Amino acid sequence: MLLSGSFILAFGLYNIHSQSGVTEGGVLGLILLLDHWFGLSPSISSLVMNAACYVLGLRVLGWSLSFSAFYAILECFPRLWTGIAEMPLLAAVVGAIFVGGGVGICVLAGGAPGGDDALAMSVGKLLRCNVQWVYLAADIVVLLASLSYIPLRRIAYS
Repeated sequence: MLLSGSFILAFGLYNIHSQSGVTEGGVLGLILLLDHWFGLSPSISSLVMNAACYVLGLRVLGWSLSFSAFYAILECFPRLWTGIAEMPLLAAVVGAIFVGGGVGICVLAGGAPGGDDALAMSVGKLLRCNVQWVYLAADIVVLLASLSYIPLRRIAYS
C-alpha cells in the first residue's frame, strides 16, 4: 500500500502539478518551486528535504523514500496530459485526486510518503498546538513563495 500510494502521489505531481501551474503547500510545493527556479529534480530535492524532516521527526513516523524513487522513474518518461496546463480547475481536481489519494493510501498503511508529516507532528507537539495549524502555516508560506513563479489566479486553484 505504501508503494502504490507513493507511486500515485509521484504520478500526480509529475504529470499534473509540475506542468499546470497548480501547486501544493509544504514539501511538495517547495520541491516544485526548487524545480522551477533551480532546475533541481523533485526526485532529489524531495529525498533531501524528506530525509531532513524525518531526522527531525523520526520518533513520530517511520522512513519512506519510495516517493523520491518513483518520481525519478517517472522523469524517464514523457509527461502525460500536457494540455492540462490550459485547464487549471481540472488540474486542481485531478491533482488533488492523485496527491490526496496517494497520501491517503500511505497514511492508511501506517506511513507517510513525505517527511513534512513527521515534521508537522513534531512541531505541533513541541509548540503544543494542533497539527493542522502547523500544516496550514507551512502551506501558506510555500504558496506565498510560489507566487514568485505562479500567478495569483493559478495559486487560487492550489
